[in-house]
Amino acid sequence: MSAGRAPGRSQAGPHPLGGSTGVLAGRGADILLLYLHGFRSSPSSFKAKMLQHWLETNRPDVQWGCPQLPPSPAAAWALIREEASGTPPDALRVVGSSLGGFYATVLAEATGCRALLLNPAVDPARDLAAYIGDQTQYHRPEEHFLFRADYVDELLALTPAAITRPERYSALIAKGDELLDWREMTGRYSGATIRLLEGSDHALSDFAEHLPWVLERLGLR
Repeated sequence: MSAGRAPGRSQAGPHPLGGSTGVLAGRGADILLLYLHGFRSSPSSFKAKMLQHWLETNRPDVQWGCPQLPPSPAAAWALIREEASGTPPDALRVVGSSLGGFYATVLAEATGCRALLLNPAVDPARDLAAYIGDQTQYHRPEEHFLFRADYVDELLALTPAAITRPERYSALIAKGDELLDWREMTGRYSGATIRLLEGSDHALSDFAEHLPWVLERLGLR
């Protein structure tokens, strides 16, 4: 994870870590799809790239945003709000993976937009307390960042008290997730549309198999 700010979504082009944040062809599109990656991840996430490629090929009218989120949750939240600013809630779609699923939930609760979650982190303040200290970026292990103790407090400050209007949420949850408990995830999002996988893993290595369902839940096909 890099602490540097990603370019705004109005500036199309490659992201320094291999993803992109910007609009696809068709800058005047009504819909913005915002992808939020997980802890230690980046816009180089294979799920993000798969979604971006599908949009480029099939829905070039849809805007695409995939910022590199900084380690500080407060800074990440500020960047997410900036990326989503100016887009009405009914035109905003957010997909979040793991910690990004937590951030997607915060955004959905703040704006009322539609959210699709991929093995979402339910209590990241609890879970990431064990990761305080020096960390490496998953897609570029040579890049280090510091996850500070006060970042746990920032996560606590962002945590929604409850999930409201669960009908606006969809979630792809794997029983085979080796990091997060599927029971806790399904419990947190009770009332949402949940696709519960018997196997798979935290990264959702079989994401391609579920892409049609994801796109349908996002209202993109």
